[in-house]
Amino acid sequence: MNCRKILPVLLVLFCLSCKNKSETTNNVSSEIISEVPMMETSKESSLAKVWIDSSTGHKVEKLVNREGDNRSFYFHNNPFLKSEDGKDDLMVFSGDTETGSQYFSINLKTKEIDQITNKQGRKRGEIVGAKTRKVYYMVNDSVFATHIDTHQTKFIYKFDDEVIGSVTTLNADETLLGGALITKEENEIFRKNPSKSSYFDKIYEAKLERSLITLDVKTGELTNIYSENAWLNHIQFSPTDPDLLMYCHEGPWHKVDRIWTINIKTKQNQLMHKRSVEREIAGHEFFSRDGNTIWFDLQIPRSVTFYLAGKNIETGEETRYGLKRDEWSIHYNISPDQNTFAGDGGDPGQVAHAKDGMWIYHFKPKGDSLVSTKLVNMKNHDYDLEPNVHFSPEGKQIIFRANFEGSSQIYAVDIKKH
Repeated sequence: MNCRKILPVLLVLFCLSCKNKSETTNNVSSEIISEVPMMETSKESSLAKVWIDSSTGHKVEKLVNREGDNRSFYFHNNPFLKSEDGKDDLMVFSGDTETGSQYFSINLKTKEIDQITNKQGRKRGEIVGAKTRKVYYMVNDSVFATHIDTHQTKFIYKFDDEVIGSVTTLNADETLLGGALITKEENEIFRKNPSKSSYFDKIYEAKLERSLITLDVKTGELTNIYSENAWLNHIQFSPTDPDLLMYCHEGPWHKVDRIWTINIKTKQNQLMHKRSVEREIAGHEFFSRDGNTIWFDLQIPRSVTFYLAGKNIETGEETRYGLKRDEWSIHYNISPDQNTFAGDGGDPGQVAHAKDGMWIYHFKPKGDSLVSTKLVNMKNHDYDLEPNVHFSPEGKQIIFRANFEGSSQIYAVDIKKH
């Protein structure tokens, strides 16, 4: 048989086979996508578990499926770590149970949920040690650590009856917790004025002493780092420098020099952004992933011109990306590759008074501005619960919490359209 004649025929048959396989694969992919309903993001869509937001075309999924309220972490608290075998990503979250709030982990690939803690009572802290594989938290006046895999719990420290203490952050080498001590007088103001609108100005105006502290996770040794007659708050350790602690002067933003860092060894304080005009505000600060930059919401002046700004800690250079009023967000966050940002929007009652700002946003820098993409229509969400956006570890989704189904639940939206 003539091989020269057979080869072209075989080549044609092979190509036709490849074409048919490709068409079949594409058809299956299209069928899978078409099976996901396109719906308005609301209580009804959450019953579907996965849907395409009809306003944006982006796929949204209810990430955590368990009874009761479920809450993802505050925007600057890292909830992620690898699974025990290192193959998958886990996210720690809190959920209501019959014994109070407890911490859980969810495998972001398999969606398997594991209850980490079982100690009775309300938990405070939202602190994950990815290296030590522990979640750190408080119950009443005591600090505990529970291993995420074994669930073994260790008592760390009990605050003295004469002080009111809290811990909110863990340093980069996971040896020290950071937090604050407040006076009983301040605690009484909080007790009598439980809503933020009631206590916010009262705490600021009281000018009572607060102290920044560290707590050794192994020995339980408490060290007072710095004290001031001011509302010291929003305490965060650098993700890379174990000695660098960021904190703020809390209160009406236009009245405070807000963003500060302190070296816990040298006690050197540094103001990170100084007001340039009257009523300029800066706040909701957070570290970049590499620890080199502190990013924050900047308005010059308040409610007029909006920026996402970043201050390089070493050089002092400040980067500013302009935003439109409707793009302003209560909180921003940065992607794992540090190239893009997310925002959780805001309702008309927020500082920007945006007419169309209730969205989950993805932002890409372009020149001195941010170009936005709307991912989720949040018009059915009550912004009394702040969405607090996080990028997923692989950077393909934005995770947020919302109450559009009548309770607090956790969702993820794909950044890329399918």
